[in-house]
Amino acid sequence: MTSDSAPTDGSLQVEEREALRRVAGLSTELTDISEVEYRQVRLERVVLIGVWTSGSAAQADRSMQELARLAETAGAVVLDALVQRRSTPDAGTYVGSGKARELAELVRALDADTLICDGELTPGQLSQLEKVVKVKVVDRTWLILDIFAQHARSREGKTQVELAQLQYMLPRLRGWGEAMSRQAATGGGGIGALRGPGETKLETDRRQMARLRRQLATMSRARRVQRAERERTGIPAVAIVGYTNAGKSSLLNRLTDAGVLVRDELFATLDPTVRRARTPGGREYTLSDTVGFVRHLPHQLVEAFRSTLEEVHQADVLVHVVDGSDPDPLGQLAAVREVLAEIDAGDIPQIVVVNKCEITRPEVLAEVRSRHPDALAVSAATGAGLDELRARIDQVLPRPDVAVRVTVPFDRGDLVSEIHDHGEVITSAYSDHGTSVDALVPQWLAARLTLYADDPPGSGG
Repeated sequence: MTSDSAPTDGSLQVEEREALRRVAGLSTELTDISEVEYRQVRLERVVLIGVWTSGSAAQADRSMQELARLAETAGAVVLDALVQRRSTPDAGTYVGSGKARELAELVRALDADTLICDGELTPGQLSQLEKVVKVKVVDRTWLILDIFAQHARSREGKTQVELAQLQYMLPRLRGWGEAMSRQAATGGGGIGALRGPGETKLETDRRQMARLRRQLATMSRARRVQRAERERTGIPAVAIVGYTNAGKSSLLNRLTDAGVLVRDELFATLDPTVRRARTPGGREYTLSDTVGFVRHLPHQLVEAFRSTLEEVHQADVLVHVVDGSDPDPLGQLAAVREVLAEIDAGDIPQIVVVNKCEITRPEVLAEVRSRHPDALAVSAATGAGLDELRARIDQVLPRPDVAVRVTVPFDRGDLVSEIHDHGEVITSAYSDHGTSVDALVPQWLAARLTLYADDPPGSGG
């Protein structure tokens, strides 16, 4: 149940990312379960296992296919995948003792390094399953966290991922008990080696999490200053959201020539990119690319990336991109909207865009339009439908609502440019005294134009 994943970009970022792939030949068999919190996920040859508790068989298969894509994005080769039908996951080994023994035989026969479970395991389930299969066990949440750790490039992105990993590990350290709370320092090591009388691993992780949160708060303040400047100038904001690998970055590149990394893999983009764009009528707005979402996106990531996702929360319009080649587009839409609701962005106006229309089957487009009649079909690859998308953005953006009639002196051409950039010009003409303009403009710009009003407020004219 593997999925082809071919790179589509030859940029330096791709070369750097390739350099982060796992080194083959490293042993991953666990000899000490107590070391689990320190290990990195060196995925090589993996077997997938899922527990199917609800929904159709097709939905269970799609979930496993997505898990295979995630594993391949992390650098693994998927050897086999199994799904077990159960009413609930087994409390002990996730799959039950009999299935766990079968998995152990399969892992040995295939010479696999890692078992990946399509769900989030409790500490007890993880440790019990590892004892049976004798190789590293990774759940879906940790797999996604590992991909984010590989792809994070900015200081903020790396800090967010580290915090999310610690948030994930902390209850597991607590759950594994005394063996996982061994002393960070027990003596020796010179001045500074001891931080308190034997600080535990749990305590050091809590201290680290507090430090990371302070760093993110500082970065968030800097981001708010930048956003406040955009708001001060009255520039509307549009954010591109959607399922991972739906083509958001490709669409941003098409609309703005942003030059963002595009690659056929999951979570290629983590750091938001903000660019300026213009409507067909000339109005300026910002367009931001955001991290992709996925079904069962780890809560730790949503919390850690909350400052980055503020670009979405503060947007005036969301361009919600759906992968037209995906067999379950409505499932994508629902998964993304679940995260949008979690960050209080569910009520922002949305433009639903079905991307990759050149390969979208008619029945898939019809399925989306049965729920969203105004959905647009576009192609970031060919440019089809982008003019219609630009026009739709122009329609949905908040309109300037203050009517002004001004004559701007010729030496204040900057103000005339701002009227064109941020307002809607009704008439414009030249006179002996300057440029006469009738327009609708934002409140902040109307205040700047008061000095040049032809009919100043309170004149009775």
